[in-house]
Amino acid sequence: MPSVNFTVKWPNGEQSQYYSPSTVIYEYLFIGQRYPSTQFLHQVENGLHAASERVRARYGFACSSAMDNLAMIKRQIKIFGLSPEAQIEVIEITNK
Repeated sequence: MPSVNFTVKWPNGEQSQYYSPSTVIYEYLFIGQRYPSTQFLHQVENGLHAASERVRARYGFACSSAMDNLAMIKRQIKIFGLSPEAQIEVIEITNK
């Protein structure tokens, strides 16, 4: 199963890279797209859950790495204290 790394740019200019165990994330996030933080969280949460479920369907267990990355994203949003309107940009999505 091809995995994917995606890089986001936070409102303060900081960039972070995250992992998805499946290319299904391409259905939820788009390169160059800027999302309000609440929409970004919704999209990435749905995408990483879908990716984890693809792993479960293939191997019989969910992907803990996908859920770990989702937890990191939620922590970053909390640490930055982002307002719902704060923009998060997807700057790169690459297959490993």
